Amino acid sequence: MFRNPFPAVASIAIVMTAPVAAQQPADDLALVQRHLQAMTTLTADFAQTDRDGRVLKGTLTLKQPGRIRFQYQKGVPLLIVAEGGALTFIDYSVKQVQRWPIKNSPLGVLLDPSRDIGRYARVVPTADPRVVSVEANDPKHPEYGRITLVFAHDGSAPAGLLLQGWVALDSQNNRTTIRLSKQLYGGPVSDNAFRWNDPRPVTGRN
Repeated sequence: MFRNPFPAVASIAIVMTAPVAAQQPADDLALVQRHLQAMTTLTADFAQTDRDGRVLKGTLTLKQPGRIRFQYQKGVPLLIVAEGGALTFIDYSVKQVQRWPIKNSPLGVLLDPSRDIGRYARVVPTADPRVVSVEANDPKHPEYGRITLVFAHDGSAPAGLLLQGWVALDSQNNRTTIRLSKQLYGGPVSDNAFRWNDPRPVTGRN
């Protein structure tokens, strides 16, 4: 049986390189907000590292507002899909489905661009002026976990930022990391990309 890689949140690793050198602006948080609002679609490859050091790979598909899909590599019977306000984790090996509101997950930072991230996020200083790191969490709900997004300055990406990945901690401090590569913004993404097959018997579905 595969462990849920998103115990209360989704996470992705970080590549600390930037294709274009740039000075960090005075208000990086506002720049991140503009990036999230300007991003319509994103596709990328990802490499996910869990707390035990196990690495899984796959492809990520995101479409605003509120839709994301983590399609794992062949042979890994897991799928994570967000749509309709819910984040769904499917383990086909045991025919199990878990769902929780997106708003209860740090993934809400990515999937609800209308939210004012200045209310629950802060810029984390980095040693590289080409890199912008933002940590987000809800202090009223520590059980939702914490996520740190990492961007690189890139003039070809929305608002001049390229999402490189993120690191997430759940309420038990379990860490999951994901690296993104081959990022493509603004490409066509069908709504059908967020459909999934329910492995549960019809009588056992909620």
